[in-house]
Amino acid sequence: MTRALVLGGGGPVGIAWEAGLLAGLARGGVDLGAADFIVGTSAGSFVGSQLAMGRKAEDLAAAILAEADHPRAPSGEPRRPPPDVTWLFAKMQEAREGRRAPKEVRAEIGALAMAAETVDEEAFIKSFGRSLSELPEDAWPTRGFACTAVDAQTGEFVLWDAAAKVGLARAVASSCSVPGIFPPITLKGRPYIDGGMRSATNADVAKGHDVIVVVALRMAGGSNPVQEATRAQLDAEMAVLRENGGRAELILPDEASTTAFGPNLMDARRRPDAARAGLAQGEAMAASLREVWG
Repeated sequence: MTRALVLGGGGPVGIAWEAGLLAGLARGGVDLGAADFIVGTSAGSFVGSQLAMGRKAEDLAAAILAEADHPRAPSGEPRRPPPDVTWLFAKMQEAREGRRAPKEVRAEIGALAMAAETVDEEAFIKSFGRSLSELPEDAWPTRGFACTAVDAQTGEFVLWDAAAKVGLARAVASSCSVPGIFPPITLKGRPYIDGGMRSATNADVAKGHDVIVVVALRMAGGSNPVQEATRAQLDAEMAVLRENGGRAELILPDEASTTAFGPNLMDARRRPDAARAGLAQGEAMAASLREVWG
């Protein structure tokens, strides 16, 4: 039996919640990090890369929870509001509703990303810390791991894995490159952006495994066209997994977690609360998932 773990996108808040969730599940005897194959998109690419490199979810969550005890000292400058990604959701919605060809929309998003003023590539990669930025350029996990990205010029979807022969740090950075906020990342001479431009989860790339656990984020606040289209896309991906013979289980944030997220998944101040909520959710649901995961 082969097992796969899919980790979806969700900004800094999503990283925190996924880390907490996985730590809570591990406490309950369900180690999703032991999957034969881990695939991550955006936030999920960072969390997944840590698991694939052997880091324990408990340690990842503990580092985020500690942020609450060590708030940054005031700089004297006004605190910047979280980035506004409304325009990006609008563009993605055009593709998900079929109003325009998805690849065409992604290329347009890529063009806007390349024109935006952001930090440079190297500074962005270093922001991930020692766990990624100090790895050798060609480092890649020995365990099955992949992360998603999109060619900023063509809109083509790509999957970075061991066979792609790219370094882990740049691959994960490309998957996390939210257009307009972070810089496109150059790999093999081409610029790449967030794999979430195709799908928030890209769960269908895990087809062929016997058991697949998909971790996806959602926001509170009722239903709206963006949420409906995102969920329809996720439902279609789950169907692909099942049609290919896999037992696919979906984990979504519970009510306490969605409350902890706040209104903007890019608001890093929410990270400790999101991690704490994820930890509690993971502990609460471990027993129900233990039989599935084995």
